[in-house]
Amino acid sequence: LDGVLVYTDKFHYLAWKKMADRIGVPFDETINNRLRGVSRMDSLEIILERSTRKYTQEEKEDLAEEKNGYYKEFLKKMSPADVRPEIRGMLKELHKRGYQLAIGSSSKNTKFILAQTQLTDDFDAISDGTNITKSKPDPEVFLKAAEYLCLFPNECLVVEDAASGIEAAKAGGFCSAGIGDANSADADYRLEKLSEILTVVNQ
Repeated sequence: LDGVLVYTDKFHYLAWKKMADRIGVPFDETINNRLRGVSRMDSLEIILERSTRKYTQEEKEDLAEEKNGYYKEFLKKMSPADVRPEIRGMLKELHKRGYQLAIGSSSKNTKFILAQTQLTDDFDAISDGTNITKSKPDPEVFLKAAEYLCLFPNECLVVEDAASGIEAAKAGGFCSAGIGDANSADADYRLEKLSEILTVVNQ
């Protein structure tokens, strides 16, 4: 979802930054890059590596909720205009060709983002942070997505923009396509633009 169909990285960064600044923990874009494809709680652990104090589990959960509150406020600014027309066209073409489509995202805000951008009806299944216990590079989120589609991993193509996502796909026995930062990862296919998927699936 994030980084492939829509771009919410800036919102994540601003939300984490606001939380980190409040508790006096250094946070910048270099640290933020380590959080891509990582669950909320695991992201928090990375940020707190630079904290001068230890936090209890309850305090960590409160901090994660604080960040999510900031993030959701930023997400309210999203609209269908945040999805490029060629992406909507590609999704419709894939359905037209008979492919099933699923979202595999560690975000617990997946359904909210899909609703804000009017993408919900473009997907046959959603596997997200609400139904998994392990984040990428564990393959759980993709295995659940395949399960919801009633498909085996080797019948699926995972499209990812993060190296941890490509690693998760490999671990789960999926074929993978990398775009953006994952273009240089160990993906089976390397995409310069998302529409190239239409060519990949014909191979």
